[in-house]
Amino acid sequence: MRPEILNPLFAETEALKGVGVSLSKPLGKLGLTRVVDLLFHLPTGMVERVAVDGLKMSDAGRTIIIELTPVDYKSGRSPRGPIRVHAVDKGGDYVSLVYFGGNAGWVRKLLPLGEPRLISGKLESYGQELQIVHPDHVLALNEADSLPAREAVYPLSEGLTGKRMRHLAAMALERAPILPEWIEPSLKAQRGWADWREAVEAAHADPRDERARARLAYDEIFANQLALMLVRASSRRRRGQAIAGDGRLRDQLKLPYALTGAQQRVIREIEGDLAQQVPMTRLVQGDVGSGKTMVALHTLLAAVEAGFQGAMLAPTEILARQHFATISAQVAGLPINVAILTGRDKGKSRESTLMGLANGSIDILIGTHAIFQEAVAYKALGLVIVDEQHRFGVAQRMMLQAKAEKPPHLLVMTATPIPRTLTLTHYGEMDVSRIDEMPPGRQPIRTSVMAHDRIPAVVDGLARHVSHGGQAYWVCPLVEENETSDRAAAEARFAALKARFGDRVGLVHGRMKGPDKDAVMDRFQRGEVAVLVATTVIEVGVDVPNATLIIIEEADRFGLAQLHQLRGRVGRGGGESNCLLIRSDAPLSETARARLALMRESNDGFRIAEEDLRLRGGGEVLGTRQSGEAGFRLANPEQVNALIQTATDDARLLVDRDGGLAGERGQAARVALYLFERDSAVSLLRSG
Repeated sequence: MRPEILNPLFAETEALKGVGVSLSKPLGKLGLTRVVDLLFHLPTGMVERVAVDGLKMSDAGRTIIIELTPVDYKSGRSPRGPIRVHAVDKGGDYVSLVYFGGNAGWVRKLLPLGEPRLISGKLESYGQELQIVHPDHVLALNEADSLPAREAVYPLSEGLTGKRMRHLAAMALERAPILPEWIEPSLKAQRGWADWREAVEAAHADPRDERARARLAYDEIFANQLALMLVRASSRRRRGQAIAGDGRLRDQLKLPYALTGAQQRVIREIEGDLAQQVPMTRLVQGDVGSGKTMVALHTLLAAVEAGFQGAMLAPTEILARQHFATISAQVAGLPINVAILTGRDKGKSRESTLMGLANGSIDILIGTHAIFQEAVAYKALGLVIVDEQHRFGVAQRMMLQAKAEKPPHLLVMTATPIPRTLTLTHYGEMDVSRIDEMPPGRQPIRTSVMAHDRIPAVVDGLARHVSHGGQAYWVCPLVEENETSDRAAAEARFAALKARFGDRVGLVHGRMKGPDKDAVMDRFQRGEVAVLVATTVIEVGVDVPNATLIIIEEADRFGLAQLHQLRGRVGRGGGESNCLLIRSDAPLSETARARLALMRESNDGFRIAEEDLRLRGGGEVLGTRQSGEAGFRLANPEQVNALIQTATDDARLLVDRDGGLAGERGQAARVALYLFERDSAVSLLRSG
């Protein structure tokens, strides 16, 4: 239960004076629904006001304070047009005070003709004239003392003024309690950090106060690391079931190639975990094509050899069906029953699978979210494998683990190399293994960049590629972060290519029905489709060795990690593969230019991941928010990099030396967990 001292901060914003339905909407657009959200909505800059006696063109661009007298009103013919108030300074020089979308009556009342007012706002030049658009303060002359020379600037949304936001922040600060100290005393003294409440006040008063911002960033990082540390400690106390396979099934596998040294090392690490009664919680990172599926298969077979069932969770139906086909083929001839369960499976087929899981006749289950629904019961679930962990929340993972009488061993895998910083902040409760060696015969993918106006030449090159028996992907631009716009772009490109290649072109996108999508993928895998036009639905897992060319349209719209994942769809066989990045016809930003340059020069997923973190920041895995959203509200990526190790060490000190949450500092740290909303993940993981 949340500590009472925090209750005022977790009240809805409507609890604040003056906040009603109309103000809640613009606040909601910024994600500010509670008082604590306002408290953590820190300013991004300062406005510095300069008092001047008269209007000068040389002051354009500065925020000034000046005495002006309104002399005329001018409104356009449209009621939605701007309202202009012509005003003069003491010397008679003119300036226009411009209000957009305002009420003419309100403006006339605010600025009555002939009555001098103290005006504050940014002076701008408009042709040969001067203007101030939406002055931030209009005061009577005797109120000059109430106008500050410096004021914080907050991120705003339509319908929300800076003045209103500053007032809301002030009310939130009034509700901020004095909290017990959770930072280790010597560390706090060494850094010269103020108490929590003082730091919040300082950060709102001046966004340039780096010490105050660092303290708040540290608090958030510390709460995150402590949550992960408690999860790890809790999992170490749980007792599961040791799994010791005898090797009889694994010895019968006929592998297409010898395991690499990295695969063998990771398998040994996993076998060491499985032999313990403490449930394994291990993350396996491996670049695209490094052979994670083979590691997963060895782990699943070890569980079956010991009399347990294994479940493998994939993020998409395409990937689930591909894993099912791959693993079924590799265990063909062995006394193993492999089944698949997705949301698409209905009727007798679904009932048969559920019965097989319950009576133990199914040894390995592969599927999507459907495999942890309430109706799914396992007889002896001993192992859970989660593929592409970054696509699942903690809640989904724990629902699957709860399917066993005793906590099953957990192995999570990702083909998205994770920078060290994100490994610490997102996977701190896990042991980490890396498959950092490629199978023999894999060649680097040649990557090149072309301008958008070269698309006709690209299509001609694609025709030559297809005429020689090759297959290719054409990935359509990420127009917006939604499937509808991606689908429209894919359908337009599909129509254009179909006019050239006829029925040898296929289309897949996220809005297609599962059977239709699978049918197209099946035709592509059999070679009946030579060119597959797709959205990022093919980003993960699709494996067609004969596809040796991928064309990514408007590649500058994608992030580095996503480009690397898409590029990994080719180079699956022994031949040379190519990735062609087509940039937009619009001018490229420096960030986009840097992304494309790095893709051209490197195939190293771990290097690309580090650079992607630097350019974009990290996503959140702990809790409900997912990759692509900000993982921290107060800590930026630079602060995370600078403070993560200290926060991790401090959290470990609290757990190991200071009695965890039971001691005095632990009680204060409990408050921090609730304040930064890391409590729900801890409770959830403990319940698992």
